[in-house]
Amino acid sequence: MPRAAVIPGDRTLPPAFDHPHASPQARALAESGLVLRVQVGSGVHGTAIGGQDDRDEMGICLEPAEFVTGLSRVPRGIDTDTRIPFEQYQRHTAWDRAGGLANRSGAGDLDVVVYTARKWCRLAVDGNPTVLLALFVPDDEVVYRDEWGAELVDNAHRFVSRRAAARFLGYLRSQRAAMSGERAAHTNRPELVEKHGYDTKFAMHALRLGLQGEELLTTGRITLPVPRLQREYLRRVRRGEVPLPEVIAQTQRAQERLTALRDDSALPAEPDLAWVNDWLHRAHLAYWARGPQPVRR
Repeated sequence: MPRAAVIPGDRTLPPAFDHPHASPQARALAESGLVLRVQVGSGVHGTAIGGQDDRDEMGICLEPAEFVTGLSRVPRGIDTDTRIPFEQYQRHTAWDRAGGLANRSGAGDLDVVVYTARKWCRLAVDGNPTVLLALFVPDDEVVYRDEWGAELVDNAHRFVSRRAAARFLGYLRSQRAAMSGERAAHTNRPELVEKHGYDTKFAMHALRLGLQGEELLTTGRITLPVPRLQREYLRRVRRGEVPLPEVIAQTQRAQERLTALRDDSALPAEPDLAWVNDWLHRAHLAYWARGPQPVRR
């Protein structure tokens, strides 16, 4: 398999905002230590419906020494003396409209989160489905990738284990519950429920998680975008063209397949924690020796 290329793209993040994980200091740390930034939403899955979707991005950054071996923290938002550990920079451009943090992202909005490498690795080795996607995004959906990000991608197999089964199952069940209204009403999109009888976006995500979880637990990788025939079915679900009983039956079958693979997958039982620890150690030492890289506005 070809080695991942370095892609010297955009490191600039949306401006700081009065949100616990969106302080100016957190933004500066995320930008200067960035090693990987990719699209992870419907666009990369191929399930977006023209003109209806926001853009979801995820990044990974290294931290200065004082945040790893010291006690440094960042402000909890803007104009506050409260300080918190730096674990991520999170920004939704939908917050810029009237209504602020209460706004739901929509067409044309950008939702971006940049995790520290240590937090991202914790989530990845535990099998978090969304976090693992960053390792399988095709080059044309990569916003930025340096040599350390490329090394992560080249070693995706180090992170993949049977631990992922429980996480995919948990996410699938959560999306299925939200789809049918079993969870609190505010998690649903009432306009979709009114039109189709169920939240078609949650339904699509539930089935996608089933498909991708099965592929990961069978092959150790995730194909992006979703293969054409499966992708077209997911888009039909998203458009409300598949009756709810069929969707429920399909999600039940997906759950059963993931449950079986939880015990029978040929993947290793555990991720390669020794390699992950070594990468974190080497990457941080190199970053500290080089120093933060300023971002040109």
